[in-house]
Amino acid sequence: MRIFGVEQDGTFKEYSEIHFQKEHEEMVLENWIEANPQSLLEDSGLLIIGRQVTTNLGGFIDLLGLDRTGNAVVVELKRDRTPRESLAQLLEYASFVEELTSDKLEQIFQRYLNDESTSLAEYHHEYFALESDEAVAFNKDQRLVIVGQRISQEILQTATFLRKKGLQVTCVEFSFFRSEQGLKLLSHDIVVGREPAKSTRITSSSLPVITQEKFLESLDANGKEIFTRILGYASRNSLPVRWGSKGFSLNVDKEGTHVAVCFGYPPNSVFKQSIYTGLIGRGGLLSKLDISEDKIKELWEEANKIGLFQSAGRELKCVINRPLSEKEIDQILEWIKKVTLVVQESELK
Repeated sequence: MRIFGVEQDGTFKEYSEIHFQKEHEEMVLENWIEANPQSLLEDSGLLIIGRQVTTNLGGFIDLLGLDRTGNAVVVELKRDRTPRESLAQLLEYASFVEELTSDKLEQIFQRYLNDESTSLAEYHHEYFALESDEAVAFNKDQRLVIVGQRISQEILQTATFLRKKGLQVTCVEFSFFRSEQGLKLLSHDIVVGREPAKSTRITSSSLPVITQEKFLESLDANGKEIFTRILGYASRNSLPVRWGSKGFSLNVDKEGTHVAVCFGYPPNSVFKQSIYTGLIGRGGLLSKLDISEDKIKELWEEANKIGLFQSAGRELKCVINRPLSEKEIDQILEWIKKVTLVVQESELK
């Protein structure tokens, strides 16, 4: 593929294609794909849930994701391996991923986000903006993606054969260009995949953890007011705040076990600028405390009475998309204080 820039006088100026690895480590491409996964699949977006995920045979999956319908997606960069080695490794990873349960996938995702409270089902639903009645079953099928600057004829032929046999294989070929002025361009083409196709401990590398300073900087004026008050309350009362890749959880320390009271997210997260309760889900009250469902129901109803929370699957969420009055902020803080007291007075399971 040749790429040209159009000069002011209407003439074409060709960009020079260069070998990607002359200027970049392989990890750079992995970073780019991780940050821009939307165009890898021919018919769906892609949610990345893990990076460098270990397999039962000691391998490392470059990127692991889910498509809109919940299928697991294995993304591998074609390094300096032979075509036979590349395909054999990809099929090995597929055989491993096929056995992952929804719980295992959620554990991988939670390690990736540094947030043990995240519900994969809820995050997937928000990420793909699914309708409320759209049901998703995770990992009913697996999809395999090979990414390389050049995809060999052997891989193309074998990948096409596998697709005819019903295995969803996609090959993505990219080209890297640079202009004389230093502008860099990356083009890509799905060379196989546009045509229709007929319990071991797992770890994943994590996204960087955000700091309180960076979190507050990412908020708009509406969010700064309420989150500054919440984090100030946590600081004054020595309540642990655990930071993830985007947001935080406010916790009570119960003999070394952190029980989540609520969660906060910034505008640039999939949950938008919001506060989520931690009454039922992983890491919260019902999952870690010896507490009655009646008490959970009472706290749920009190949050509803504030008039700012709405249902979000197993939890409630308060989306902060307008200025909150002093009374509304006080009501949220009073509810958080009540939940904190309930946690402090309850016993661990």
